[in-house]
Amino acid sequence: MTKTLEKAPFRADHVGSLLRPDNLHAARKEFKNGEITPEQLRSVETEEIKRIVDKQIEVGLELVTDGEFRRSWWHLDFLEHLNGFEGYVPEQGYSFKGEETERYNIRNTGKISFNPDHPFIRDFIEFNEIVDDRAVAKQTIPSPNQLFHLGTRNPDVYPDLEEYAKDIIKAYQDALKAFYKAGVRYLQFDDVYIAGLNAEDISLYEAEYSREQLIDLALRVINGVLEEKPVDLAVTTHLCRGNYKSTWAFKGSYAQIAPTLLAKEKVDGFFLEYDDERSGDFKPLEHIPNGGAQVVLGVITSKYGELEDKDAIKARIKDATQYVPLDQLCISPQCGFASTHHGNKLTEQQQWDKLKFVVDIAREIWG
Repeated sequence: MTKTLEKAPFRADHVGSLLRPDNLHAARKEFKNGEITPEQLRSVETEEIKRIVDKQIEVGLELVTDGEFRRSWWHLDFLEHLNGFEGYVPEQGYSFKGEETERYNIRNTGKISFNPDHPFIRDFIEFNEIVDDRAVAKQTIPSPNQLFHLGTRNPDVYPDLEEYAKDIIKAYQDALKAFYKAGVRYLQFDDVYIAGLNAEDISLYEAEYSREQLIDLALRVINGVLEEKPVDLAVTTHLCRGNYKSTWAFKGSYAQIAPTLLAKEKVDGFFLEYDDERSGDFKPLEHIPNGGAQVVLGVITSKYGELEDKDAIKARIKDATQYVPLDQLCISPQCGFASTHHGNKLTEQQQWDKLKFVVDIAREIWG
């Protein structure tokens, strides 16, 4: 059953991923070692998803996610199951501040299209049955723009970047149709790529293109995907600067992308990181049209467990109203709690306390 969607994003929302419990970590290890079957692993995942759905509803959230419990990575599990890509182990992982990630990535091996047997479709159908109309079931997937990082495109398959972009757009259009048919009414694109276009160093992007050209391409890709979006499907974009074991990948405000992407991307909402000084100030929000996309302020950190000062958070929300009307604002943690299976450095109880904190503040501000 699909709950009728009246609004999204919600005043109190969250990005998606949740800390994996110890028994799920253990089951994944046993599966990797050949000690349990895929069905046994899935059974453990399902039981834990049931538990966290109940918990999200208990803390007062109107939307719930599956915590990304069937994934190892926020993005790679989805992307490697598109036709034309495969997962592989590179020579090094992603670079984060003081940390190199586990080594795994995807690469382009052939012409790109959506796989109608993509496992995420089955995963959502089962997840939605668990939710059973008690809340809105939110689906998160990586943005199509994640496929434009340097080294992902195979020049032997796609010598022309525009042809590559064209096939990505079509694959994601088909993905949206498949998710919608499966019952998805609230979909989120997670986009580190777009946030990275603000960074000082963009050497990991297509070298022959300028920053401005890449920003324009990113906009055309997202809006191209959304051209055939059903009216009652809410789509949001989460802009992230990296989240791995409570570390980050880069810093920079939204100033350089705001005049194009924040002003013209045809999504229903933006989830924006604003939990520390790395994010810059709220001024770039002035480019978001009045009455346009909702702005979900990520003013609560998911990287550490200590609760913020409530009055300070309310003051920051008030500051944001200089650029966006209060009625156009929402709040959430700045990112997920476990963008990869490793998780951030806080306890599960602290995670639930953070989410309840978001709900409590939203109720005090918006009622």
